[in-house]
Amino acid sequence: MRQPASLHRGFTLVEVLVALSILAVLAAMAWRGIDGMVRARDISQSQLERSLRLATVMAQWDQDLAALFDTPAVPYLSFDGSTLRMVRRAAGGVQLVAWSHQGTQWLRWAGPVVTHVAELQESWLRSQQLSGGEAGQLLLLDEVSEVEIQFFRGNGWSNPQSSGDVDAAAPGGRAQREATLYGVRLVLAFDTQQLTRDVALSLQQP
Repeated sequence: MRQPASLHRGFTLVEVLVALSILAVLAAMAWRGIDGMVRARDISQSQLERSLRLATVMAQWDQDLAALFDTPAVPYLSFDGSTLRMVRRAAGGVQLVAWSHQGTQWLRWAGPVVTHVAELQESWLRSQQLSGGEAGQLLLLDEVSEVEIQFFRGNGWSNPQSSGDVDAAAPGGRAQREATLYGVRLVLAFDTQQLTRDVALSLQQP
């Protein structure tokens, strides 16, 4: 017995094209979803890495300021508008450290550990001639649009470069010294964010 012809009917060209169109739309939507998830993952990973790096840099900043060492040879803490120089105690002696802002980069230079006044003064002079890429200099952060430093003395924060914040040269040819200093404020400005960090000081004496 012959079966009705309708039972052998296949898909028409129009039906096939419609089905392919629907599959193409679904595939495109799935690809966009996957691409969005990959982008979100990459952005999250980048932000996490940046946060971890910033935390590491801030820990080093705190350690340097916590180890400040008072010395008559050079100012133990000085800021010239772009570079903060500090003398810190290190294993086996003292060390001059310079944190500088060059362009959009924030760098840290660590001089050699020294035990003599002449060596410390030489490190101070070297720190005034840094141009980037010197031995001991590391790139800490990029995309830093501005770095602001303030000192806390008396009853408030002030500009480190203010002449009223520097004591007259001490007798005996000692270098000029900062007036009594209680804290340092760091303000880092990025494209859309700003970080402020205050550190209370406990100066070590020779």
